[in-house]
Amino acid sequence: MISVQRERREKGEPYRAFEILNLGKYERQHYIGVNPNLRQEEQQKQLKAREKEFLGLILRAYKAQEATGFRTYHGTKAGRMVAVGPVNMPVSRLFVEEVIAECVEKHITKVDILGFEFEMGLFPNIQEEAKGRGVDLALKYIPPDVFDKRAVEKDQVVFHDVAYIEVKPHVKGKKLTVELTDFSVFYTQETVDNVAAQLKDGKSKVTVEQGQTRKRSSG
Repeated sequence: MISVQRERREKGEPYRAFEILNLGKYERQHYIGVNPNLRQEEQQKQLKAREKEFLGLILRAYKAQEATGFRTYHGTKAGRMVAVGPVNMPVSRLFVEEVIAECVEKHITKVDILGFEFEMGLFPNIQEEAKGRGVDLALKYIPPDVFDKRAVEKDQVVFHDVAYIEVKPHVKGKKLTVELTDFSVFYTQETVDNVAAQLKDGKSKVTVEQGQTRKRSSG
């Protein structure tokens, strides 16, 4: 979309501006906010307490057990380590690389990274790099529902696997066509179980295979 916008601007053709909105960001910042009227030392204590509370909330919603003694991991779930990304910024390549490095160092082969946002351009290379080093890396979005106490208590919070698509725009006159050139969806057994639980009426049937589904265009 940005490329099309720039191209039309260079040609002197009309175009519309667009804005990328980060929904939920301010709610997260408010959740770990500290009292600005406190002294610096007291603010740091309050911040650490809020961060600990935040991590506990995410782990409970993800149904993971707390883990200690690691540099990058915060919990475990079903034989997989769990690392929680920052609350107020996207999960960066550096963060993921540090998680992978600890996996290799401590002979850990499975890890989930949870984040509200992920750095642009991170996928799918980072997962392929992790696989090449013997690490099964799963990336999952933390949903806004984690801040809903009732949703957490009722186990209604769903962490979706990160997927990606690559598209190529084709502009001919006033007609815009978008070509899907690549996409990737990562399925886990938990994903399959969630889909099955939602098909309560018995009228629909969804079949998926555990693992990675990926397609590239022939052109």
